[in-house]
Amino acid sequence: MTEDNSKSEFDSDIPTASISVFFPCYNEQDNVSTTVEKAVAVLEKINADYEIIIVNDGSTDSTAKIADDIKAKNPRIKTVHHSTNMGYGAALQSGFKNASRELVFYTDGDGQFDIEEMPKLLKLIEQYDIVSCYRLNRQDNLLRKLNAWCWNKLVCFLFSMKLRDIDCAFKLYKREIFDNIEMSSTGALIDTEILARAAGKGYTITQTGVHHYPRTAGTQTGANIKVILRAFKELFKLYNQIRKGTA
Repeated sequence: MTEDNSKSEFDSDIPTASISVFFPCYNEQDNVSTTVEKAVAVLEKINADYEIIIVNDGSTDSTAKIADDIKAKNPRIKTVHHSTNMGYGAALQSGFKNASRELVFYTDGDGQFDIEEMPKLLKLIEQYDIVSCYRLNRQDNLLRKLNAWCWNKLVCFLFSMKLRDIDCAFKLYKREIFDNIEMSSTGALIDTEILARAAGKGYTITQTGVHHYPRTAGTQTGANIKVILRAFKELFKLYNQIRKGTA
């Protein structure tokens, strides 16, 4: 079941949350500190029972050191380090598997989303199992947006879902979902896999829009041809698994 709550109104009465927030990071030395600082400020403001997890996916810059320095200053912050770059899906898997609170939220560590928009999702998660956001005024070039539109249409057709932006890195889940589904994707298919498997088990999904901002530092990796080919390989494997009932 999928609903769209883009026009929902949110009051200031944000429910108390037990929430794990994590950031997958690959070479985000110029972004990770600011991203985590903003998250702490938001979570403290809403008086959440929270933890923050920085997932360092084999960064070759100073991301790992910076993450550990941040962790040393706040007992609510944890770090997970991959010794080599394992892929976006692997980073998300590590975040979900290390989350310990009732809810789990993730967004990328590149600062292209404003975590101050996260509290509004807490109202929706009271009625649904997953809040999957879509980007308003997406800050990418035309080719990237066209590729994303085609990909979104393809995966939603294959798995009978009605989502506007399946790969938007701004999502909130009930953590129990990850006790009941398998995750095998280590690449860009991870969002599709989680949502398709969750929907197949009857978990409900709603949507709402969030603002998207230009990247100010670091380099995007999602448009890399190896990443794209890997996603298609994983896509058809997942499709065959779900169609044959082996997923």
